[in-house]
Amino acid sequence: MERTIALLGTLDTKGKEFAYVKAIIEKRGHKTVLIDAGTMGSPSVKADITREQVAAKAGYSIDELNRADRGVAIEAMAKGATLLVQELYENGKIDGIISLGGSGGTSLATAAMRALPVGFPKVMVSTMASGDTRPYVGIKDITMMYSVIDISGINRLSSRILANAAGAICGMVEAEPLEVAKQDQSEKPLVGATMFGLTTPCVEKVRSILEDNGCEVLVFHATGTGGMAMESLIESGFIDAVADITTTEWADELVGGVLSAGPTRLDAAGKMGIPQVVSVGALDMVNFGPMDTVPEKFRSRKLHVHNPTVTLMRTTLEENRRLGEILAEKLNKAKGPVIVFLPLKGVSGIDKEGMPFFDPEADKVLFETLKKNLDPRIEVRELNYNINDPEFAEAMAEALLQLIRNSKVN
Repeated sequence: MERTIALLGTLDTKGKEFAYVKAIIEKRGHKTVLIDAGTMGSPSVKADITREQVAAKAGYSIDELNRADRGVAIEAMAKGATLLVQELYENGKIDGIISLGGSGGTSLATAAMRALPVGFPKVMVSTMASGDTRPYVGIKDITMMYSVIDISGINRLSSRILANAAGAICGMVEAEPLEVAKQDQSEKPLVGATMFGLTTPCVEKVRSILEDNGCEVLVFHATGTGGMAMESLIESGFIDAVADITTTEWADELVGGVLSAGPTRLDAAGKMGIPQVVSVGALDMVNFGPMDTVPEKFRSRKLHVHNPTVTLMRTTLEENRRLGEILAEKLNKAKGPVIVFLPLKGVSGIDKEGMPFFDPEADKVLFETLKKNLDPRIEVRELNYNINDPEFAEAMAEALLQLIRNSKVN
């Protein structure tokens, strides 16, 4: 089936490369919409949507942006391109998007891509794709392809890389989920769950029980972007209920670890009023990279090398007190039903007797502070298990199923 793919980029500096990708896509039987977001030299190929149209969408003229600082020009064209791409998507005029660029072009194009929904095909060929891509990807499913060499001309290497990229976006727009994956999905409650390596047994058990009882479960890795992605999907109305087992990202946000999901973590489910069961998974730890990346001020703390690229730091009594206050403050704002589950024998796989982060006193401070500050309407269930014991997972899953059933009745 013929699809339409947007090509977004700067046609003054990358026109030849965009023309090459456009030709390959069209040879595969698809249509293209070429969008020029350049501001400097003249475009070397004809655009379907001109730079003047992109600039006007952002409230500027090209002459104004030619005289402006490069950063201001990129920001303006990113805004205009984002609005135009959103309109094309909302009007059903595009089925995928691809771009090519260096740092400026990548920043511009991925801003537009991040405005598109998860699942919409997005490919970014970039000189920046071998480093930290978080500023470009954010919480969206943008496929980043490293260009290896600068995107400057068509040669024996760039021609192969750009052909691969064209093939990738064509494959994406042509792909359809298997029918077995689509059957009855609209009727199933969609549940978001949060998981970490050290809470995996619990989450896998919860997921299994929920799926056996007619739910569809999306598991988010609680690594900062995972928590942000879940919050975003909840706020968009995509998720019907939450098994927020692993709230560890708040430890990183509070203490300064590398896996924070930001200060709005735990807001969306409460705001949307959807059923949620919440626990304190992995709040015993703050995350850093390799041992030599741990800040000097933390070097005397209890540290554990989880693997060569991850070092964990045990949270203190005072940090657990603050975490209890923060979680209570967040959950007290919930408009929907909430049940909090406390695992009295440890909050992670290494917070149990004989393991490096076993600290019953720190856990007790967390539990007592949370209970003390929670609104009386929020039920707290204390279970004499470690978070990864199957009985704990079963209790959380059954409670959420009951909340979902009650919400359907109401």
